[in-house]
Amino acid sequence: MADDLETELLSGPMGALPGATRNRPHLRGRSGDVGTDVVLEGRALLGSAPDVDVPVDDPSVSRIHCELDPREDGLWVRDLGSLNGTFVEGVLVREARLEDGATLRVGTTELAVGYDPNPTPLQLWPLERFGPLLGRSVPMRELFARLHRFAQSDETVLVQGETGTGKELAARAIHDMSARHEAPFVVLDSGAIPESLIEAELFGHARGAFTGAHADRVGAAEAAHGGTLFLDEVGELPLSMQPKLLRFLESRTVRRVGETAQRRVDVRVVAATHRDLRDMVNRGAFREDLYFRLAVLPATLPPLRERAEDVPLLASHFLPKGASPLSGELVAELSRRPWEGNVRELRNFVARAVALGPDEALGMMEGSSRAGAMPGVDLDVPFKELREAWVSHLERAYLTAMLARHGGNVTAVAQEARIDRTYVHRLMKKHGL
Repeated sequence: MADDLETELLSGPMGALPGATRNRPHLRGRSGDVGTDVVLEGRALLGSAPDVDVPVDDPSVSRIHCELDPREDGLWVRDLGSLNGTFVEGVLVREARLEDGATLRVGTTELAVGYDPNPTPLQLWPLERFGPLLGRSVPMRELFARLHRFAQSDETVLVQGETGTGKELAARAIHDMSARHEAPFVVLDSGAIPESLIEAELFGHARGAFTGAHADRVGAAEAAHGGTLFLDEVGELPLSMQPKLLRFLESRTVRRVGETAQRRVDVRVVAATHRDLRDMVNRGAFREDLYFRLAVLPATLPPLRERAEDVPLLASHFLPKGASPLSGELVAELSRRPWEGNVRELRNFVARAVALGPDEALGMMEGSSRAGAMPGVDLDVPFKELREAWVSHLERAYLTAMLARHGGNVTAVAQEARIDRTYVHRLMKKHGL
């Protein structure tokens, strides 16, 4: 398990820390078929599917239409690739903050947004770490308390977040804090296995099941018996494999490739992805029933740019023993950075700063983030990370050019780009523009 303090905390209830409060948002139906008053305690999915958090009986609403996310600065809505769009005060949005009294429209259904006038104390983890995860910000300590509750259950967990946010560390923390901590923690990276082999890697195979199968082999699910099976990058799972994973999650039995016998296994499953599975469901790229079977207990790791107050803590943690501390000026500069590669990028920066000096490390960072410098094709970098680097470059280059065309007028940029002004501001913050 973790240290004695964390072990002691497992036996006691979580408490609210003084001063940490939030005005709970709620939705009230103005038209269409929706509950009279839905209070949002955390992230929630809205759509016409029966398993979403806020179901709407409206044929013009997509099955997983949008996500509602209560944050420190209010309630945010994000469209999840819906067919007919999400509207705030009559304006089509991709992502937007909902003010008190705003009207949210999905399909033909209108919802009024309100906020509880009496602030609710937040349940925060009392430490600045949870297993290998670090953070003193409110979003992270809320997350730690959530993961702690998840660890006490055997239900399937879905961890989502951008590349570099620490999804595998979160899965490991759940395992280490659970009653299964002395049993195996087995990782299966769905994105790193060829489609022809993934069934055998997950469920095992019999000798002679296919060319190269020279002996019986236990799959990841059996290897994790008694412990935790971590399915990394589950969003990369081929459609042909998704029904088999769904069957396993429902039955907890495996059939090795080349055999007919079913074997029962006792495992807790934690899955992770950097993809938006809700959007993939709407596009037909991911099974809806599998999504809901995976997301019994959902958690999202916030990107580093949304918890800048954690940068000093993380930077200090990454310093090797005996290294000189980073200057206050440098730490302040790092806290202003967008950190597109999240915690992983910060860790790499600290390593370069120790080896080469802060000035050269900053120069390397500036060079790699210039809008005119296309990301190189580095064959040693996983495809998904390289793809994200190109997408990040496209966002920055496009936004830089649009801002220049319109003289920095964000409203004009949003109108021409056909995205919400709030989303433009978020992209500007992300890329330091």
